[in-house]
Amino acid sequence: MKKLILLSLFVFSITISSWAQIQTPEQFLGYKPGDRFTPHHRMVDYFEHVAANNPNVKLIQYGETNEKRPLIIAILSSSENMGNLEQIRTDNLKRAGLIEGSPSTSVPINWMSFNVHGNESVGMEAAISSFYTLANPENSTSQEWLKNQIVIIDPAINPDGRDRYSNWYNQKMNTTLQPDLQSVEHNEPWPGGRANHYLFDLNRDWAWQVQVESQARMKVYQEWMPHLHLDFHEQGINNPFYMAPAAEPLHEQLSSFQHEFQDIFGRNTAKYFDEAGRFYFTKEQFDLLYPSYGDSYPMFNGAIGMTIEQGGGGQAGIGGLNSVGDTVTLSYRIEGHYTAAMSAAEVTSKNAERLLSEFAKFYKDNSTNPKGKYKSFIIKGESNPAQVAKLLELLDKNGIRYGMASSKSGLKGFAYGTGKSESFATTDKDIIISAHQPKSVLTQVFFEPSPTLHDSITYDITSWAMPYAYGLEAFAVETKLEATSAYEKPTFTANQAGKTPVAYIAAWQGTRDVAFLSALLNAGIRVKYNEFPFEVEGKSFPAGSLMITKGGNEYISNFDQKMVDIANKFGVTLATTMTGYVDKGKDFGSPNVRVLQAPKVALIGGEGTNSLNYGAIWHFFEKELNYPLSNLETGNMSRYDLSKYDVIIMPSTRGSALNESGQKNLMDWIREGGKLIAIDGALSLFANKEGFALKTYDSDDDKKAAQKEADSLAKAERLAPYQEGERVAISGGAAGAIYQVDMDVTHPLGYGTGGKYYTLKNNASRFAYLDKGVNAGVISSNEAHRTGYIGYKVKSKMGESMVIGVESAGRGEIVYFVDDPIFRGFWESGKLILSNAIFMVGQ
Repeated sequence: MKKLILLSLFVFSITISSWAQIQTPEQFLGYKPGDRFTPHHRMVDYFEHVAANNPNVKLIQYGETNEKRPLIIAILSSSENMGNLEQIRTDNLKRAGLIEGSPSTSVPINWMSFNVHGNESVGMEAAISSFYTLANPENSTSQEWLKNQIVIIDPAINPDGRDRYSNWYNQKMNTTLQPDLQSVEHNEPWPGGRANHYLFDLNRDWAWQVQVESQARMKVYQEWMPHLHLDFHEQGINNPFYMAPAAEPLHEQLSSFQHEFQDIFGRNTAKYFDEAGRFYFTKEQFDLLYPSYGDSYPMFNGAIGMTIEQGGGGQAGIGGLNSVGDTVTLSYRIEGHYTAAMSAAEVTSKNAERLLSEFAKFYKDNSTNPKGKYKSFIIKGESNPAQVAKLLELLDKNGIRYGMASSKSGLKGFAYGTGKSESFATTDKDIIISAHQPKSVLTQVFFEPSPTLHDSITYDITSWAMPYAYGLEAFAVETKLEATSAYEKPTFTANQAGKTPVAYIAAWQGTRDVAFLSALLNAGIRVKYNEFPFEVEGKSFPAGSLMITKGGNEYISNFDQKMVDIANKFGVTLATTMTGYVDKGKDFGSPNVRVLQAPKVALIGGEGTNSLNYGAIWHFFEKELNYPLSNLETGNMSRYDLSKYDVIIMPSTRGSALNESGQKNLMDWIREGGKLIAIDGALSLFANKEGFALKTYDSDDDKKAAQKEADSLAKAERLAPYQEGERVAISGGAAGAIYQVDMDVTHPLGYGTGGKYYTLKNNASRFAYLDKGVNAGVISSNEAHRTGYIGYKVKSKMGESMVIGVESAGRGEIVYFVDDPIFRGFWESGKLILSNAIFMVGQ
């Protein structure tokens, strides 16, 4: 290894080996690694070239991106291992207890993932160099390592983002290297290349699998279940290099061996960095708490997951000056990642036997004796069938097992809804998810009510419990509950066209129902909803239920068959009635039965908007609702004819993102009848501004009292130790704190919520109840906090605040969401409320 590192090998050499039919990266690509960025398709060409000429390399396309780029992995090992590859793969699943049988082979799997963030652009270049070394049969060192492992290389998890960055950079770069960071090639325009096509951060999507890249990757990952996983990243240009061991907080479910092996890897890699005179750091910044990272997710699946962070990032380009005056070049950055990759191959080879035995121990110990407080989790199956189905899809994707409960009373456990221990009973409609299963750790992490936080300084959110994310009634118990049988998903009985009823009626409970509404509107079918609960022909329906009446749809040919076909496509059960004369509530011809006009919707993006929030909404419309959406940009807001739109959504946005004329155009549109949905930071356009009801404080006295308290705290903090500065700063913030929000079910924003919603707070924004408007969702008291970190300075002030509200402005309306309702696309329960804002409010 030392010899390889000192030579910097092969990669930077044009020496032609006797292995003549295989070209080096430089020979194949036509430039030295580090001289420019390689397009994704050329990387694929090179991997195909090597695989075609080396029988010990297997290339698999496991998926395709939104922009139709192939997602590939390369599998490398010795001739003997490659000849036994399928047996090794299945043996590993047996070792974890995921399939029946005993393993007969003993070969660990070492998986390396590059370029999950597209503009952390050294990743794919380093993957090419690492691939060549490991695939080179003349390299005796690497070939010896491969006798003791299978190496899987994913060279570009995020090809769309990577090409977005590299194409832009290759267009903007100077012919002669220009390291000045003010030069245009060092300053990416919005949205940058970090995220994928839909602007999702794929390194936060490992567990939730919202994006196609994640779905495809995790399917093949689950087929292999590696023992080691390295996730290659870049950090800021002024940081040197980060490698494991990770920083606190470290999740308490991690094993002592997982901690130990991170240290083994770190010390081995540090040895080569020390020899080369390269700087690095460990045990800082990058923790292992949030479960959907490329290091934490493998950890919770029994592997050794590690983040690797080379200094440079998109700002560095081919070469950029850091704060001490050094030019951080692409070739230098390639060497950093390459060294870590070779170190990983080396320590895997040296520790092969122990990696296998500890992996088996992880699964055996946790399935037989789960270490967490709660051993079983119960989902009330009839609390919201549509959302239950969505949750089960997620569990299936992650290989988590579940079963049917039996009718049993006298149970006691943690009630997610109240945050307290309560007595409850199960029925045969309920679902049990036991921690006594192979995916025990991942199960507990997904459902733990409150992750233990050993350090308040964390890199991401601190709570994510699935019952809150999906808005489901659930309980956690400290004992093992046995499922009576495998869960049988409710059988959908297809609707049948028959005698035309007066109306079809459909539930309004989740995203499936919104997608159904979208399909109806796209088909030109007129849809209504009743503002009041009603009962007709002995059947009861809540406010907001969809009503599709014969009257008003006479012009639709084959109306009944179309209704049935669309409902069956989405698995929606249609109720029918032969009369519009209700037993209770408002008759179908009442003014309180509203027509849902198909709104023309626009989304504002561009400089100053949060690209992740923007992308989540964009993806929601295109991939979940299939509803047309116009994408606007902040820089052109003064020139747009906004009268074309009924609804405009403004994701989290800096107040300065719109210039004065752009703001005026938007405000005029609202006052003339438009509906604006403002999310998170976008509320700054209206907060405490004259003419708007959105206020931080209820009164001037409250404002003065808050200022006095803030001044007092600030005075006390003057003597805080300098090194405590970061903790002092976060004491006024929130990092994924979950609060119960009481919803007004009589208002369209509350339809389908059952009166409760759990909001995920990633900011400390707090607004008083609207004095003019509707407070549709509120935090009634400080006791509404369920879990997750929120600083002491703001925790006591969250009670009696508005979270979701509406106020009129002229003939239009502004809908306020203090928190992102569809955070990262996995906060499922908020999607219905956002849909209420889009389709129901103001109709």
